Amino acid sequence: MNQYAKMIIVLMIISIASGAVLALSYEVTNPKIQEQARQKLEQSVLKVIPGAAKMEVVQKEDMTIYLGLDEQGNKKGIAFKAVGSGFNGAIELMVGYNPSEGKLTGVEVLSMSETPGLGAKIKEEAFTKQFNGKSVEDKFIAKEDVQAISGATISSTAVAKAVKTSLDNVVKIYPVGGDF
Repeated sequence: MNQYAKMIIVLMIISIASGAVLALSYEVTNPKIQEQARQKLEQSVLKVIPGAAKMEVVQKEDMTIYLGLDEQGNKKGIAFKAVGSGFNGAIELMVGYNPSEGKLTGVEVLSMSETPGLGAKIKEEAFTKQFNGKSVEDKFIAKEDVQAISGATISSTAVAKAVKTSLDNVVKIYPVGGDF
């Protein structure tokens, strides 16, 4: 057998073994990764809906809605994802809303790639807390009814627009004062 054929056979064996190791490691780690992602999602839902102890996932009109329930199963509010386009890419948020009152109950940044020290300040409680108690009637405009972060107006505006756009869609499904 010539030398080229031996090299090809050795490379094929190494490739097959590498592929098998990768497939096995995926099979072992994927369930753990999926469980951690589910737990992180549930924690963010419970964080933006005060008084909620568990969540229930509901599909309504092409939207995924998370119902926040207390220990007795009473509805405390709903949560939904909102996505905006920031300075360095997408900003993904979890937004809490109480349809009975027509007010937001919380906002949490799930993922973003904004500039550290500037746009990344949208993750800080000092910024996100200002959305608590905001009415669906508010404009959600940076530098008007949403306090923008100095030097990060694009990021602040992206969050405000994402919340308002998604909230408008949710209000069509769960009108103010209605049951949820």
